[in-house]
Parts: sequence; C-alpha cells; structure tokens
Amino acid sequence: MSLRLTTLAAALMLAGSAYAADQIKVGLVSTLSGPGAGLGVDIRDGFNLAMKHLNGKLGGLPAEVLIADDQQSPDIAKQAADKMLKKDKVDFMTGIVFSNIMLAVGPTVFENKTFYISANAGPSQYAGEQCNPFFFNVAWQNDNLHEAVGKVVQDKGYKNVVIVTPNYPGGKDAVSGFKRYYKGKVAEEVYTKLGQLDYAAELAQIRSIKPDALFFFLPGGMGINFVKQFVSAGLSRDTQLFAPGFSADEDVIKAVGGSMLGMFNSSHWAHDMDNAENKRFVADFQKEYNRLPSLYASQGYDAAMMMDGAVRDVKGKVGDKAALQKALEAKRFKSVRGDFKFNTNHYPVQNYYLRAIGKDANGRVTNKTMGTIFTNHADAYVASCKMK
Repeated sequence: MSLRLTTLAAALMLAGSAYAADQIKVGLVSTLSGPGAGLGVDIRDGFNLAMKHLNGKLGGLPAEVLIADDQQSPDIAKQAADKMLKKDKVDFMTGIVFSNIMLAVGPTVFENKTFYISANAGPSQYAGEQCNPFFFNVAWQNDNLHEAVGKVVQDKGYKNVVIVTPNYPGGKDAVSGFKRYYKGKVAEEVYTKLGQLDYAAELAQIRSIKPDALFFFLPGGMGINFVKQFVSAGLSRDTQLFAPGFSADEDVIKAVGGSMLGMFNSSHWAHDMDNAENKRFVADFQKEYNRLPSLYASQGYDAAMMMDGAVRDVKGKVGDKAALQKALEAKRFKSVRGDFKFNTNHYPVQNYYLRAIGKDANGRVTNKTMGTIFTNHADAYVASCKMK
C-alpha cells in the first residue's frame, strides 16, 4: 500500500472513530464583580437566555454551563480556565470581556485544542499574526466600533478631538481604530488606569484643551462615572460626546440617565433592530431580567446559538475538531443582529450602525438606530492572518 493510501486510510479510521457526545460542557469565565461586572453579567445572562430558549441543550444534546468570575484578573481567569479545561473537560469556552485577560487565557485554550467562542474580547493579535483555528469571535474585532465612530466624527466635520481610553490592549486598539478613519486633529490621547473611577485630573486636562468633540472608550463602571463627572463639570455644553456602543449602551444609560441625551455611539446591534430573532431576544430578556439588554447580552446570546448550530451540524461529534471548525465557520445560526459572515481569521464581516441616545415613545432614555456607518466591514488585520 502506498504512503498516500496508508495516510488516507488512517485519516478515515480517525474520522470514523469520532462518536457523538452524550453531553456538551461549556466553560464561561467572565467578569462578574468589580467595575466591569455589568459587562460580564450581561454576557452571562444573554447566554443563559439562549440556553433557556434551547431547552438546556446544545445541538439537541443536554448541556452543562460552568460559570466562574475572573474578577477582572488575568491570573484568576487562567486558574479558572485551567480547571475547566483539564478537570471538567469542557467542549467550548466563552465569556471573557477584557482583551488582556483573553490574551492571558488564549494560549492554554488553544494548546488544549478547545474552541473558544468570544462573546466580546477581540484583540488585534488574534485577528492578525496570532490568529488561531480554535478562536472565533462572535462580536467584533476591538478596533471596529472605534473605526465607525472615527468615520462619524470625521464626516460631521469636528476639527479638535480628545480621546480618553484605558491603558490596556483594548484601549490601544480603540485609539488605532478611531484614528484609522478620523483624520482631523487629535489634541490629546488621555490614557487612564483600567478600572479607574475618579476622573478629576482628566477633566481638568480636557477643560484646558477645549475640544469640540470627545471620543471615549471606558467600559462598565468606568464609563458610568466618567459621563456623570463630565456632565457635572459642565463640559458637555461645549464638547460633543462620542463613544463606541459598549460605553453608551443600556447598562450605562440606566445608571447615568438623562445626562446621556444627545450622545452618539456606534454598534453592530441595537434593541430596535427589526428581525424575528432580535424581537424575541429583546422581549424575553426584559421579561427574564427586568431590563433592556445591552450589546454584551446580545453577544452572549449569539455565542450560545453559534455553539448550538455547530454541534447540530456535526451531529454531536464534537471530538472531530476539523468538522467542528468547518461547522463554526459556516455559522449555522441566525444572529439577533441580522446576517453576517466570518472572515478567514474567524472575525465577523458585518454592518455597523450609528445610534443616538434620546427618549422613546414612553419617555424612556435609550438608544435609537439612526443609520448605517459601514456595510460588510472587515477588520484591518486579516491580511496578516495565516491560519494554520
């Protein structure tokens, strides 16, 4: 028998040995305490709502979801992930909010040949040279929402802009994305500590610069405190605020209130999107949790639905990694954001929208979709991805 035939026979035997699992295990590690807790809680709640819609099953198989709080610590996240991978032997992992944590956990997940379905963190490293067949991002690449805001600020003709963002990988991606499409003057790039809640020094610096627009990316409690302090300081009278959707979503609006009226932000999803999947998701999320979902919740929901479609596609044979990868790439589910596809680096190619914060018919302060910023937009790093 030739070497080629021998190799083929071995491959067929290996494929034939894959068997359907009797249960699917998911490890969900997220930030469930501290300033960033609102983000992780929404991812968890969105994921759990999907599991309720799926009757506790993924691909028709009983599913167990193991949940751990990373406390916004890379070390704690790694410990939790190690346990889930080696002791619990999960079939999928998901949930991480922050890119520095994703970069810390990723190598162990990939070495274990476990598929990670990111419901948020989308570091540029994993979109480009460090792309990996076991990493899929069902949300975005970090730069994308910032790119969309940059284009809006550029198109609206603002000439003097200040940027405020945390000093960590996601924050640096934010600046890169914004400046990729905004070509006017950036008077200052202000970098804060991740988790910072007092912005007195930064606001004094902004007051001295007198920008006509300010772009900020401050997730969770950081953004809540910043907007409150910015408005209280009277800076909103002369400076227009812009943010990516995750710094101006329903969790932030609920905490801040009317101070956010008139603020613009970008998103790939909105609660007023007119499709059957989204209408069901938004209505049931409000019934289940008594609040409007944020885009984080929509991404947690989509992550579960993506797993469900892929497991169903391989008929439960999740041990067949090649088949499972193809099923994940094929995106066998309907997203609450409408249609999108995966690029060759496993990041979405999708539309991005402009939202404005106003009052709805019931007087509720919330986001309203104003129009499309980008259509079928891909990230800037895919050309550097040589998927192995």
